[in-house]
Amino acid sequence: MTPRQLKIALGVSVALNLFAVGALASGAILGPRLAREEAPPPTRVPMLQVVESLPEAQRDTVRQTLRENALAARPDFREARQARVEAVELASGPQFDRAVVTEALARSTAAEMRGRARLEQGALDMLEALPPEQRADLAPILAKTGARHRRHRGDRDGRNRNGGDRRAERSAETPAD
Repeated sequence: MTPRQLKIALGVSVALNLFAVGALASGAILGPRLAREEAPPPTRVPMLQVVESLPEAQRDTVRQTLRENALAARPDFREARQARVEAVELASGPQFDRAVVTEALARSTAAEMRGRARLEQGALDMLEALPPEQRADLAPILAKTGARHRRHRGDRDGRNRNGGDRRAERSAETPAD
Protein backbone atom coordinates (compact mmCIF):
# COMPACT_ATOMS: atom_id res chain seq x y z
CA MET A 1 0.00 0.00 0.00
CA THR A 2 1.11 3.50 -0.69
CA PRO A 3 1.40 6.01 2.16
CA ARG A 4 -1.65 7.83 0.80
CA GLN A 5 -3.80 4.67 0.93
CA LEU A 6 -2.62 3.98 4.47
CA LYS A 7 -3.65 7.49 5.55
CA ILE A 8 -7.10 7.01 4.00
CA ALA A 9 -7.50 3.59 5.68
CA LEU A 10 -6.37 5.07 9.02
CA GLY A 11 -8.88 7.93 8.66
CA VAL A 12 -11.72 5.54 7.87
CA SER A 13 -10.73 3.34 10.81
CA VAL A 14 -10.67 6.32 13.20
CA ALA A 15 -14.07 7.51 11.94
CA LEU A 16 -15.62 4.07 12.40
CA ASN A 17 -14.13 3.73 15.88
CA LEU A 18 -15.49 7.15 16.89
CA PHE A 19 -18.92 6.16 15.58
CA ALA A 20 -18.80 2.86 17.52
CA VAL A 21 -17.71 4.63 20.74
CA GLY A 22 -20.54 7.17 20.33
CA ALA A 23 -23.11 4.44 19.79
CA LEU A 24 -21.92 2.51 22.84
CA ALA A 25 -21.95 5.64 24.99
CA SER A 26 -25.47 6.53 23.83
CA GLY A 27 -26.66 3.03 24.57
CA ALA A 28 -25.07 3.06 28.01
CA ILE A 29 -26.57 6.45 28.88
CA LEU A 30 -30.00 6.22 27.24
CA GLY A 31 -30.63 2.46 27.51
CA PRO A 32 -31.54 2.35 31.22
CA ARG A 33 -33.58 5.54 30.93
CA LEU A 34 -35.61 4.21 28.02
CA ALA A 35 -36.15 0.90 29.79
CA ARG A 36 -37.57 2.74 32.82
CA GLU A 37 -39.86 4.92 30.69
CA GLU A 38 -41.49 2.06 28.81
CA ALA A 39 -45.14 1.71 29.72
CA PRO A 40 -46.27 -1.69 30.90
CA PRO A 41 -48.48 -3.53 28.45
CA PRO A 42 -52.18 -2.94 29.01
CA THR A 43 -53.67 -5.67 31.16
CA ARG A 44 -57.28 -4.58 30.89
CA VAL A 45 -59.48 -6.22 28.30
CA PRO A 46 -61.22 -3.64 26.08
CA MET A 47 -64.82 -2.90 26.98
CA LEU A 48 -66.19 -4.12 23.66
CA GLN A 49 -64.54 -7.52 24.15
CA VAL A 50 -66.10 -7.80 27.59
CA VAL A 51 -69.51 -6.96 26.20
CA GLU A 52 -69.01 -9.49 23.39
CA SER A 53 -68.27 -12.21 25.94
CA LEU A 54 -71.72 -11.85 27.51
CA PRO A 55 -74.64 -14.06 26.47
CA GLU A 56 -76.37 -12.61 23.42
CA ALA A 57 -79.55 -11.51 25.22
CA GLN A 58 -77.59 -9.60 27.85
CA ARG A 59 -75.08 -8.30 25.31
CA ASP A 60 -77.81 -6.46 23.44
CA THR A 61 -79.29 -5.11 26.68
CA VAL A 62 -75.89 -3.90 27.91
CA ARG A 63 -75.08 -2.26 24.58
CA GLN A 64 -78.47 -0.54 24.50
CA THR A 65 -78.11 0.67 28.09
CA LEU A 66 -74.62 2.04 27.48
CA ARG A 67 -75.82 3.80 24.33
CA GLU A 68 -78.80 5.33 26.13
CA ASN A 69 -76.52 6.55 28.93
CA ALA A 70 -74.17 8.12 26.41
CA LEU A 71 -77.00 9.85 24.59
CA ALA A 72 -78.41 11.15 27.87
CA ALA A 73 -75.01 12.59 28.83
CA ARG A 74 -74.24 14.09 25.43
CA PRO A 75 -75.91 17.49 26.09
CA ASP A 76 -73.82 17.93 29.24
CA PHE A 77 -70.61 17.22 27.35
CA ARG A 78 -71.64 19.59 24.55
CA GLU A 79 -72.34 22.31 27.11
CA ALA A 80 -68.93 21.66 28.69
CA ARG A 81 -67.24 21.91 25.30
CA GLN A 82 -69.05 25.15 24.43
CA ALA A 83 -68.18 26.75 27.76
CA ARG A 84 -64.53 25.73 27.31
CA VAL A 85 -64.45 27.27 23.82
CA GLU A 86 -66.05 30.42 25.24
CA ALA A 87 -63.37 30.57 27.95
CA VAL A 88 -60.63 30.29 25.34
CA GLU A 89 -62.20 33.06 23.26
CA LEU A 90 -62.59 35.30 26.30
CA ALA A 91 -59.01 34.69 27.42
CA SER A 92 -57.61 35.44 23.98
CA GLY A 93 -59.64 38.63 23.47
CA PRO A 94 -58.29 42.18 23.76
CA GLN A 95 -59.65 42.64 27.31
CA PHE A 96 -58.89 39.94 29.86
CA ASP A 97 -61.44 39.59 32.63
CA ARG A 98 -60.29 36.83 34.93
CA ALA A 99 -63.65 36.53 36.70
CA VAL A 100 -65.53 35.99 33.44
CA VAL A 101 -63.03 33.42 32.17
CA THR A 102 -63.10 31.63 35.54
CA GLU A 103 -66.89 31.51 35.42
CA ALA A 104 -66.85 29.99 31.92
CA LEU A 105 -64.32 27.39 33.04
CA ALA A 106 -66.45 26.61 36.11
CA ARG A 107 -69.50 26.10 33.89
CA SER A 108 -67.47 23.79 31.67
CA THR A 109 -66.24 21.74 34.60
CA ALA A 110 -69.71 21.52 36.16
CA ALA A 111 -71.27 20.37 32.90
CA GLU A 112 -68.56 17.78 32.36
CA MET A 113 -69.02 16.48 35.90
CA ARG A 114 -72.79 16.23 35.35
CA GLY A 115 -72.18 14.21 32.20
CA ARG A 116 -69.67 11.94 33.90
CA ALA A 117 -72.04 11.44 36.87
CA ARG A 118 -74.85 10.58 34.47
CA LEU A 119 -72.67 7.97 32.75
CA GLU A 120 -71.53 6.51 36.06
CA GLN A 121 -75.03 6.31 37.52
CA GLY A 122 -76.32 4.63 34.38
CA ALA A 123 -73.46 2.12 34.57
CA LEU A 124 -74.24 1.45 38.22
CA ASP A 125 -77.91 0.86 37.41
CA MET A 126 -76.89 -1.61 34.73
CA LEU A 127 -74.35 -3.38 36.96
CA GLU A 128 -76.92 -3.70 39.74
CA ALA A 129 -79.17 -5.76 37.47
CA LEU A 130 -76.44 -8.26 36.47
CA PRO A 131 -75.47 -11.51 38.17
CA PRO A 132 -72.20 -11.33 40.20
CA GLU A 133 -69.91 -13.00 37.64
CA GLN A 134 -71.04 -10.71 34.81
CA ARG A 135 -70.95 -7.70 37.12
CA ALA A 136 -67.31 -8.53 37.93
CA ASP A 137 -66.53 -8.70 34.20
CA LEU A 138 -68.19 -5.34 33.47
CA ALA A 139 -67.10 -3.45 36.62
CA PRO A 140 -63.98 -2.01 34.88
CA ILE A 141 -66.27 0.30 32.88
CA LEU A 142 -66.21 2.50 35.96
CA ALA A 143 -62.48 3.14 35.51
CA LYS A 144 -61.42 6.42 33.96
CA THR A 145 -59.48 5.66 30.80
CA GLY A 146 -59.55 8.86 28.74
CA ALA A 147 -55.82 9.50 28.93
CA ARG A 148 -55.02 6.03 27.69
CA HIS A 149 -57.30 6.49 24.67
CA ARG A 150 -55.86 9.87 23.79
CA ARG A 151 -52.34 8.43 23.94
CA HIS A 152 -53.25 5.58 21.59
CA ARG A 153 -55.02 7.92 19.17
CA GLY A 154 -52.04 10.27 19.01
CA ASP A 155 -54.02 13.08 20.64
CA ARG A 156 -51.75 14.45 23.35
CA ASP A 157 -53.74 17.35 24.69
CA GLY A 158 -57.31 16.11 24.21
CA ARG A 159 -58.19 18.69 21.57
CA ASN A 160 -59.45 18.09 18.07
CA ARG A 161 -58.62 20.23 15.05
CA ASN A 162 -61.69 22.44 15.53
CA GLY A 163 -60.69 23.41 19.07
CA GLY A 164 -63.37 21.24 20.66
CA ASP A 165 -62.66 19.03 23.63
CA ARG A 166 -62.18 15.52 22.24
CA ARG A 167 -62.27 14.04 25.74
CA ALA A 168 -65.86 15.17 26.16
CA GLU A 169 -66.80 14.03 22.65
CA ARG A 170 -65.26 10.62 23.27
CA SER A 171 -67.05 10.24 26.59
CA ALA A 172 -70.37 11.14 25.01
CA GLU A 173 -69.88 8.77 22.07
CA THR A 174 -68.80 5.69 23.97
CA PRO A 175 -69.58 5.65 27.64
CA ALA A 176 -66.79 4.70 30.03
CA ASP A 177 -64.63 2.98 27.40
